[in-house]
This record gives sequence, C-alpha cells and structure tokens, in this order.
Amino acid sequence: MSPTLQQNATQVVRRLQEAGHTAYFAGGCVRDQLLGVEAKDYDIATSATPDQVQETLPRVTDLQGKSFGVVRALEGEHVFEVATFRRESGYSDGRRPDAVEFTNAEEDAQRRDFTVNGLFFDPVADKLIDFVGGQKDLLEATVRAIGEPRERFAEDKLRLLRAVRFTANLHLGRSKFELAPETWSALQQMAPEICTVSIERIRDELDKIWTGPAPGRGLDLLDTSGLLAQPCVLPEIAVMHGVEQPPEFHPEGDVYEHVQLMMSQLKNAPLVLALGVLFHDVAKPTTQTFDAGSNRIRFNGHETVGADMTEQIMRRLRYPNDLIADVCTLVRYHMQFKDVLRMKISTLKRMLARPTVDEELELHRIDCLCSHGDVENYHFLINKREELEEDEIQPAKLINGHDVMQMGIPPGRQVGKILDKIYEAQLEGLIETHEEAKRMARSLASGLDEDD
Repeated sequence: MSPTLQQNATQVVRRLQEAGHTAYFAGGCVRDQLLGVEAKDYDIATSATPDQVQETLPRVTDLQGKSFGVVRALEGEHVFEVATFRRESGYSDGRRPDAVEFTNAEEDAQRRDFTVNGLFFDPVADKLIDFVGGQKDLLEATVRAIGEPRERFAEDKLRLLRAVRFTANLHLGRSKFELAPETWSALQQMAPEICTVSIERIRDELDKIWTGPAPGRGLDLLDTSGLLAQPCVLPEIAVMHGVEQPPEFHPEGDVYEHVQLMMSQLKNAPLVLALGVLFHDVAKPTTQTFDAGSNRIRFNGHETVGADMTEQIMRRLRYPNDLIADVCTLVRYHMQFKDVLRMKISTLKRMLARPTVDEELELHRIDCLCSHGDVENYHFLINKREELEEDEIQPAKLINGHDVMQMGIPPGRQVGKILDKIYEAQLEGLIETHEEAKRMARSLASGLDEDD
C-alpha cells in the first residue's frame, strides 16, 4: 500500500529534523486535524533556508519562490509546500510583502492571518505548538485576527473575504464559528478596501464560500459585513433586500430572504448549481411591477433579463465561458418548470436532454421548498425521466441538413427551420423513419416562403 498524504508529509518533516532543522506542519492542516477534518494538503514550515531545504530533500521544485522562502518538495506521489519561517514588512500593494526576512517559528506565527491558522504541529513528536492562542479560539469556535485586526487586513485585503469564508465554513461539532468582535468591527470598517484586490482573487474566494458547507451563512456574513454591496463583489445581490414578492407564492419574505434561504439548502454543491441559485432571481429588483387594479406584484421576464445580467456579472468576475453558459441556462429556464404539466412531450424531452438538467431540477426543487412548498412538478419530471429511455429523450436525428439540401432547398434559414420541425415531430413520436422525415421535409419546403 502506498504511503498516505499525511505519511509522506511526516516524512518530509522527519528528513528536515534529522538534518538538524526545526520543521512543523503549519496552518490549515493543523486546524483541520484539531477539528477532526481530513486535511486536503499539508504545508510545512521550517527553520531551514530554501538552499538548505534543497540540500536536504531529494526532490525540490518551484525554485522561483526561493526569494520568499517557499519551495515545493516531492515525497512519494505527493507535493508539499515548504516555507522557511519568516517575518514580512511593507505591503504597498495590499497583497505581497515588500520585504521578507527569515526568522523563527514564533515570529512566523505572528505574521499569519487568523489564530486558528497560526498553529504548528510536530508530527514526529506528536506535539502542538501554539504561539497565538489558536487552540483556545478553535475550542471556542472563534475566528480572530492575529494581533491588531486592521494591520492584518491591511497586509492583504483578501483577508477580509477569507475571514468570512472561515467563519462560514468551519464547524466545531454543531457549533458555528463566530468572528471575534474586534475582528468583525475592523472587517466592517475596511470592507470598501476589498476592491483593491484583483477580481480573480475575489472570485476564487467567493467560490469557496458558495461551494462550502454553509453558503447561506456565508451570504449573510458578506451582506452584514458590507462586503456584498461593494462594486467589485455582488451589489446586484445586495439590492434584493426589501424587494417584496407575492405572499401567496413567497410567504418566506423578500427576494433576498428567498435567495438566502435557498443558499442555505446547499452544502458542498457544484459551483454551477450554487451560482444558478444565487443568480436565478437577480433581475427581480429591476423587473418588479405592481398591477394598478389588483396591486399584484409581478416580475415579468425576470428570467430572461436575469440571464443577461448573470452573463454580465460573471464576465465581470472573469468566469470561463463554459461555466457562464451553463449558469445562464439555469437562470433563463428556471421559470419553465411551472408549465411542465401542460407541455408537449417534445418540449419535455428537449428540457430533459439539456446537459444542465440535473442542476436545473435541483434548483427548481429547492426554489419550491423555499417558497410555496409545492414540488409536484419536480416529481413529475423525475418520474418522466425514469419512464423514458435515453434514446427517447434525445434520439439520433432522422435527417440532416445535407439530406434537405439534396431536395433542392438552398442553404439558409429554411433548412434550419425544416430540421427543427422534423425533430419536434420525431420527439412527439409522429415520425419514426428516414423516409418519413424526407416526406415531411418536402411538404414543409413547399409551404415555406423564401423569407421564412
């Protein structure tokens, strides 16, 4: 059996210690170990300089980080970040230190962000090393900046978002983590400074909240901290507050309350689903109207407007095109589900054939659960999908564009329209063979004008 990630990490520490250096596990892996969570990676902090690390360990890469005291070591099948104990000074860009000096473990702990991330552990001696009170804060489920909070946040403004992520994502048994009062106060005061951080770093940190174990809580913390409303974050979600909805369909409250409740139903969800939930009603604030007679609240076309807004927001946050397309599909079609009991079978099949159908179904389910509570349409679609074979939902087409053009129909929109109508008839079960499709194509061609 191959050594585990932890065993290989321990071997790196052992090699450094046997060469006369101090070496510990550092940061998140220690925190997770104390919380009973399996660590996804192990960072190692050491008194050895990068050159000494290179001399001690058999396989070291990423030497371009040596000036900051960081290299990567390969042990077995795993890669570990090995960092020399250091102190940092001057953060003129609000992200990276202007100067780095190598130092000891205690000073290294003091320059880290939060006490729960400032712990060391010696896996060889099986000993916890705590210079910052991180163990006490873990036991009290508290996220606290090391030292003066404003100084820690000023060093790297992304820590404003990281504070929210750790508070939302960490759990001690059933206890939720809370931000220490002085850390929370500093975060609220400095929230506007988040926009000095690159949009990619902001997006990546938000994604860790949306796909974490408690995205609903994360959303509320972003909101109450003032981060959500910042122009580089998601002001389009912050303005959902106070946007009333029809109480007969949405007894849970306004649009923000609805979205927050839906986000609270997610746990470690795929990013496409989390973003679909977050953005599905993003256009309600801009499309809200009141009928003069009945005073009924309406959001006409909010799904179409919302898909356009979602694309703009996701492009601003620099998401990849394929993810943008999938999330926009969830937003654009989320209202389609209310009509499934009246749909033609061909429309149902097209719906069930979409690549995003699993995420769409889950969005619809929690949308209903977090509003009127009626999930009849969801169960109808689940049952329909079980009834239909895969080749019934998305059968191979009976005819293609080349076949149609061989009948003398010139390339253009007519060919596309004919193919679409033939495929609809095929999905409805009205035609089943290539010859039937050709006959239908001829019939359709004779009835179409050139401008059709």
